Amino acid sequence: MSSDFYEYINVDVYSATPKYLQLANSILNAIEAGVIGKNRLLPSLNDLRFNLEISRDTADRGYKYLNELGVLKVIPGKGHFTTTASIKQKLNILILVNELNDERKAFYDAFVNSLGEPAAFDFYVYNNEYQFFKRLLMAKSGYSHYLIIPNFNEDADLAAELIDSIPKEKLILLDALPSEVNGSFGAVYLNFKQCCFELLEKALPALSKYDTLNLVFPADNSFNEELVAGFEAFCMEYAFERKVINQAKKGNPEAGQAYICLREEDMVTLIEQVNNSKLTPGVDIGILSYNDTPLKKYILNGVSTFSVDYHKMGSLAAKMIREEQNAKMELSYELQLRGSL
Repeated sequence: MSSDFYEYINVDVYSATPKYLQLANSILNAIEAGVIGKNRLLPSLNDLRFNLEISRDTADRGYKYLNELGVLKVIPGKGHFTTTASIKQKLNILILVNELNDERKAFYDAFVNSLGEPAAFDFYVYNNEYQFFKRLLMAKSGYSHYLIIPNFNEDADLAAELIDSIPKEKLILLDALPSEVNGSFGAVYLNFKQCCFELLEKALPALSKYDTLNLVFPADNSFNEELVAGFEAFCMEYAFERKVINQAKKGNPEAGQAYICLREEDMVTLIEQVNNSKLTPGVDIGILSYNDTPLKKYILNGVSTFSVDYHKMGSLAAKMIREEQNAKMELSYELQLRGSL
């Protein structure tokens, strides 16, 4: 394999895009640009490992992805070869998310797996910072689609104005739907105020044994503030005493109170307090935790949870692109009641 291959194939260590997809994207781009022709022998897995400083498994996964797209074939004893000299209507997609966690990974994996056609992906995390978001968006242009999860520590109005400047036929908003963004664009989102209200209504039989509801809402603005509005509206409607606190404080928890924890660390702090007290979860004190995980089934005879189906969000976003839709699809929280509430 000639060295010119590596002039076009690269892996960006600062990108959140998985390295195997960066490898595949680079090869797709090179084919589209006419740099790599049909039936060209590609580097071996070991060559890729050495020249790109990636693992052999990463290289193998990138090639398998291209094989699934029908862009690459394997001839035993000879190597990996391209099957085409052109890629028609290849998608080039920029994905910007506010933070990297298991939910964002679930969305990304479902989106990539559901798209089902050759596409290049650039995936970046802007850490809830408007200025970082702006730099990323201004530096990245020429994409067929822009998928954005909008959530900012500050300057949310400026962010919405910037998002509103993206051609609407290329835009898909995820998770939240800022009112300042206008026009016919795609979205898979939650109405956080309404979703929170309806979630708590579903949990009302379990919540009714408590006098006071506490929403543990982090001060870093990593969660949508409309959650607070939905929480307060529910408490007023059903005559609950209510508190919004930034974190679960260490100390002795009080009987007759239920806590809604958005962060895992607050849930853990609260569980430690309960374990050191004489209170019985689900009787004297209630815990409702965001984001269901397999482990939560086994803590405190089961921790009650509410979650967003980010796999569904990813597959719906992919469907919009496949079918060239600009629909707005609303999701809701999924409640799992267990012993802690």
